[in-house]
Amino acid sequence: MGLSISLFMLMHLLALLSLYNLMFASSSFVQPLCHDDESFALLQFKESFIINQSASYEASAYPKVSSWKLESDDCCSWDGVGCNKDTGHVISLDLSSSCLYGSINSRSSLFRLVNLQRLNLSYNDFNHSRIPVGIRQLSNLTHLDLSNSGFAGQIPAEILHLSKLVYLDLEQNLLKLQNPGLRSLVEKFPNMKELYLTQVNISSTVPNNMANLTSLTSLVLRECGLQGEFPAGIFQLPNLEVLSVRFNADLTGYVPEFNRSSPLKRLRLAVPSSLGNLTELIYLDLSYNNFTGPVPSSFGNLTKLINLDLSYNNFNRGTLDWIGKQTKLMKLGLENLNLNSSIPFFIRNLTQLVDLRLSKNGLHGSIPNWMWNSSKKSLQNLDLSNNFLTGFHQLPVILPWTNLRGLDLSNNKLQGSLPIPSPSIITYSVSNNTLTGEIPKMICNLSSLDALDLSYNNLSGMLPDCLGNLSFSLSFLNLRRNNFNGKIPQICKKGSRLQMIDFSQNQLQGRIPRSLVNCTMLETLILGNNQINDSFPYWLGVLLELGVLILRHNQLQGAIGKPKSNFVFPNLHIVDFSYNSIIGKLPLEYFRIWKAMQIIGKNGPIYMQANMSFDLLGYTWNSGYAYSMTFTNRGIEIAYERIPYIFIAMDLSSNKFEGEIPELMGNLKGIQVLNLSNNLLTGSIPSSLEKLTALEALDLSQNKLSGEIPLQLTQLTFVAFFNVSNNHLIRPIPHGFQFDTFQDKSSWIVWKSFAKEMWKFQGLIAPSFKSRLKVAI
Repeated sequence: MGLSISLFMLMHLLALLSLYNLMFASSSFVQPLCHDDESFALLQFKESFIINQSASYEASAYPKVSSWKLESDDCCSWDGVGCNKDTGHVISLDLSSSCLYGSINSRSSLFRLVNLQRLNLSYNDFNHSRIPVGIRQLSNLTHLDLSNSGFAGQIPAEILHLSKLVYLDLEQNLLKLQNPGLRSLVEKFPNMKELYLTQVNISSTVPNNMANLTSLTSLVLRECGLQGEFPAGIFQLPNLEVLSVRFNADLTGYVPEFNRSSPLKRLRLAVPSSLGNLTELIYLDLSYNNFTGPVPSSFGNLTKLINLDLSYNNFNRGTLDWIGKQTKLMKLGLENLNLNSSIPFFIRNLTQLVDLRLSKNGLHGSIPNWMWNSSKKSLQNLDLSNNFLTGFHQLPVILPWTNLRGLDLSNNKLQGSLPIPSPSIITYSVSNNTLTGEIPKMICNLSSLDALDLSYNNLSGMLPDCLGNLSFSLSFLNLRRNNFNGKIPQICKKGSRLQMIDFSQNQLQGRIPRSLVNCTMLETLILGNNQINDSFPYWLGVLLELGVLILRHNQLQGAIGKPKSNFVFPNLHIVDFSYNSIIGKLPLEYFRIWKAMQIIGKNGPIYMQANMSFDLLGYTWNSGYAYSMTFTNRGIEIAYERIPYIFIAMDLSSNKFEGEIPELMGNLKGIQVLNLSNNLLTGSIPSSLEKLTALEALDLSQNKLSGEIPLQLTQLTFVAFFNVSNNHLIRPIPHGFQFDTFQDKSSWIVWKSFAKEMWKFQGLIAPSFKSRLKVAI
């Protein structure tokens, strides 16, 4: 009986233990909700920014914070937010490529997330603000990534309080690391594993104590202004796999001998022959070092290489045949090596290539047929630009690389018809060749195309109507200086992504297509030097991003008229309607509302361009297609290869404008070039032009202006070109400031000839020329 009771009690106890374990196991799977104070802090952080698609230029960028909602009771489920499974505290925040625009101050609610261990704010635009000193409050951080995010100024000393950091990426900002400097950083982070400081202005020697960072696996100090001798002990760090110190012109030192046990897998610096001992090496980048002489024969031992870049050196081209042994190569960079040959035959053995770049090599002859089978299915990026290639040995209907995403054949001597890549293509440039014939309609099947540049060829015929089908993917479309004729097709459909359209220097006729109003992202429209017969396209004013509008040398007629609202063309800062037949008075009402011309200087990128990217071998391949234009500046027609964002100019010359120059024109304070010449303008030169303090060139010649040149214009200290000739003005020329520096005619002619070349390559006049002035009356 006692035994039965004992057995019953034991079974009962086991049942209770099983029930307890079941209850405990069930409860362990219930993750606690996000803490209210942290949820509120995140929402406050979200509200401190503007969501702007242009703040993140990667193709995969999207606003992660758009999923953050007040009504959602668990911030741990929000995009980019990670929480501790046991406590519910926010421990990671990844808002990379989230289209955030604005700044972060030390009072930001971000710094209330004191449990954060990982913070990634890369690839946003924080508008040249400083890294806030409040960062010290995030003392639990182990990973901090602020790369490519628009921060500027000195890196604050408070970052040294983040003693747990093992990963730090501050690359490609406008930052300085000088007080504190690199030595302090090394001392405070002895356990650092990955350190990325590309383009951070360090301007110091590399401290010897960096060789004590035994946990370091990646060290990237590219383009940092480093000086003195590089500590050789860094090469011997036991865990170092990635080392890059390129583009530090004042950095010296030597590379020690390597043994086979070295963990290095990625190396970017000068090269010894003993590198051939690194038989496990899979990544070797020796580009941009200007090496001369032969490539060490020992490199033939590096048969496991997947990534090899020898670009921008002067190696003996006869010592590169060993590359054919690297049959596992996926990325090969051989740019600017002065090969001066046909396409190297050793490439035929490389059947797994994904990225092949052979630009600037003096390559000549035709592209051989054997390339069709070289990496036919794997090749995604091919750059043969800036050579002397004459065409394809046998041009197929569609180029055979079935997964090609980037193709650059520009600046060659290609003849024949336009090559058509596979439908996978994203960026395609064949500019500056001698291609002939029409654009095949097959090009409209390239539904992933982001950039298309066919400029400076001899292509002809009418533009295919189906080009409008590409507007859903295209950002950049350049057909400049060909022989196209007929009407411009309805290029834009609703949902268009086009940012730049250039159809200039062709023989296009008819009207400006009204479908352009669907191009809501359009920044630059250049239709100059055609035969367009239309009135002023006031309806383009709804394009809020439009900054450059060039319609010069066409057959525009009628008056500009009045704007339909007070919010049209808000970003327009370059206008060229010259050499048309526009009549009536100068558009006073437009001058009043063109806000972008009323600002001196702007924050943001230096040049206007369309950015595009795609994934390639685990990294993001980025490319920027710069906008270009032809514009008359200081009496000279200049080809701007890049358009500065801060350039503000207006050319209404060679039309039939009449009446007086309005006083309101003085409100366009940011304008640098103003050309109203060769019109029918009357009255006096308004003294309000003295407000144009950024003005560098003013041309009012060949009108019917009268009176004196206002004395106030002598205050325009940046003026380098001033032409009021062929009017009815009364002498004398005012004296004072810049007006006293003009040269006689012979001196001006010599200077103008020289300056023309400077403008051609620089896009803007060099400051040293601003003391010269032409005054013609």
